Amino acid sequence: MPSPLGNKIKALRKEKKLSLDKLAEMTDSSKGYLWELENKDDPNPSADKLAKLAKALEVTSEFLMTATDMTPDQEVKDMAFFRKYQSLSDPDKVKLQKILDAFD
Repeated sequence: MPSPLGNKIKALRKEKKLSLDKLAEMTDSSKGYLWELENKDDPNPSADKLAKLAKALEVTSEFLMTATDMTPDQEVKDMAFFRKYQSLSDPDKVKLQKILDAFD
């Protein structure tokens, strides 16, 4: 019986139309490992693997680990976006800021 973590990973992967192979590639994992996370009863991914999954699925690690809320709310999406922003290079941050300024 899949865990809440496995259910979330599978639902988000399907929502983003990602195959197990593609998600495995994006997270430096094997297809078999991801299948186990999605389908086994008590998965226990490392913090690094969980962070890579969260980034690829555009949510937070905290969201993946909570047993409640099967769908990420706007706050979770905003936090994931901000974490992605923080990892950008300074020139890319400037470009994104200019794009956002155009909305004003």
